[in-house]
Order: sequence, then structure tokens, then C-alpha cells
Amino acid sequence: MNEPKNVAIVGATGAVGVEMLECLEQRNFPVKSLTLLASARSAGKRVPFRGSEIVVQELTHDSFAGIDIALFSAGGGISKEFAPSAAKAGAIVIDNSSAFRMDEDVPLVVPEINGHAARHAPRGIIANPNCSTIITLMALAPLHEAFGLKAVIASTYQAVSGSGAQGIIELEEQIRAIAAGESPQPKVYKHPIAFNVIPEVDAFTDNGYTKEELKMLHEGRKILGHPTLKVSCTCVRVPVLRSHSISVTAQFEREPDLAAARAAYAGKPGVAIRDNPAERLYPVPLDTTGKDDCLVGRMRRNLVLENALDLWVVGDQVRKGAALNAVQIAELL
Repeated sequence: MNEPKNVAIVGATGAVGVEMLECLEQRNFPVKSLTLLASARSAGKRVPFRGSEIVVQELTHDSFAGIDIALFSAGGGISKEFAPSAAKAGAIVIDNSSAFRMDEDVPLVVPEINGHAARHAPRGIIANPNCSTIITLMALAPLHEAFGLKAVIASTYQAVSGSGAQGIIELEEQIRAIAAGESPQPKVYKHPIAFNVIPEVDAFTDNGYTKEELKMLHEGRKILGHPTLKVSCTCVRVPVLRSHSISVTAQFEREPDLAAARAAYAGKPGVAIRDNPAERLYPVPLDTTGKDDCLVGRMRRNLVLENALDLWVVGDQVRKGAALNAVQIAELL
């Protein structure tokens, strides 16, 4: 990581793009030059970085000459159109969208879990997993290593910032409306999100699951190299600004000793136990907002399934669930 790189961020003015910029600065990533790319609407904006200002440029197919690493966070359509151009120009693309995640010749990487996979990217593209998948697997990977993961039942509690800036605006506007005695008007979501929960994240598929719910199955299998892993997931939007929480029931091949399960996290980067129910110590979204680590708590034996544990994991989906994970992949390169 010593040799400075020419870095580009696509979607530089969005929430994840801004967070990527912050991660590069905070982690002292060796940037030789930084190119910020966005839509024509955002071109010309000036963004501070390391004591200077960088002018945002309009994204075109010719934007990547001389770029070593291109961090993409502008949606699947933009990635499909422009990532091949970046790779053709010689850049390694680290893409935050779902555009390439399940392509066989595109590695899907969580550095703490399968960082080795980033070494083989024949198309010059590396995919960043879905935010809920990353956070959940940060909690499950040490347990899989210890006991052999067999099946997962999960329910996510996903913050509105997962819908971008408009999700945050909608929640704040609806809270103000209700406080003023007015009826909240949903735009981003199908139902009011203020003082409510909505069991719908992403589009529904023919089998009754949403695309978001199926990501944890397919992406989990790919990241863990575990093609027989069974996963059932329900994704829920909750009136929280930032950081996703996931309730997980995990079943294992071998009986999981509770003390050994807690000890499995010792020395594991990016994840930590916060679990002392007697002291009301367990992770909540405010504990992880703006922070790198995912936190695990409420760990206990499941009372229904054999060889199973219940646990609760929380992580900042804008940071570890997106921007930080992408920058960590860049660090591997």
C-alpha cells in the first residue's frame, strides 16, 4: 500500500461517495491524484480533501485515463455502463452496486473474510457486497470458522439512509408533520416511515422474497465459499437515520459452546463483542454510527433448533457496509 495511486470516485457527491472520501483521508490512503466524478448536475462543485479543494467533473467514458483504482458508488445502471470503460483504461474497479456481484469472474469481497479473492479479478472489477450481507457476515464468519455454519435465519432493521439522502429527508419531514398534527405524506416508501416499520426493502420477486432478502443468501454463499448454506431473511425498514441492525439465528454443524463462541471474536479485525445483558450492554445503532467496527451482542443458545445460537449485530451501513469496505479492498491492492 506504499506506492501512491491515482484514484477516482464515481458518485463522489452522494452519501457513500462522500464517505469514501472521508475514509481515504482518515486512513491515510496513498493517493497520488484524486479525480471526483458525478453527473453533469454536480459537475463544478468543489470538495475539500487533505487541505485543498477538488473540482467535481462530469462522468464520461473518457474519465479514466491514468486511473489506477476507480471506486464506484452511483447505482447499478451507471456501473454497468461505465465500469467496463474504467477497466479497459487500466483501472481496477471496486463497485458498490449489485451490477456485478454474482458474476462468476468478479470477486465479491469482504477483506476480513475473503480478502484473498481480490487478487484474481480477470475483468478488472471487484464487487462490494450488499450492506446487510457485510454486517451479518462480519458477525458470522468467526463462528463459521469455529463451528461450521449450516443455516441462517435473519431479520434486518435497516436505517432510512440505506435509501439515500431522500430517505433521511422523508423521515425528518414526517416526524415534523406528525408533531404539527399533520398527516405524513410518503414518497420514498409505500407507507409512512415515521413511528412505523415497513417490511419491504427492494422489489419483491416471484417467490415472495425481496431482492434484498435474497442477496444475503446468494452473496453469503459466494463470500464464504459455502454453496450449500441455507438462508431465510426478512428485511425491514425502520425509522433510524443510520446503522443497520440484524437479528440472526445461526445453526452450525457442530455444537457451539457459548464461551467459545464469544472467544471466537478475539483478535478478529472489524468486529467486537458488546454483550452483558445484566448491565444492559448490547449494541444499538448509535453505537456504530460513523464507526468502523460491527458490534455483536445478545448472544444466547437458540431454544428451538439444535446446534444454534441467536445473536444481534449492528454496523454502520454507509461506512463498513459500503464506503469503508470498498477502501479496504483498495488497500489490499
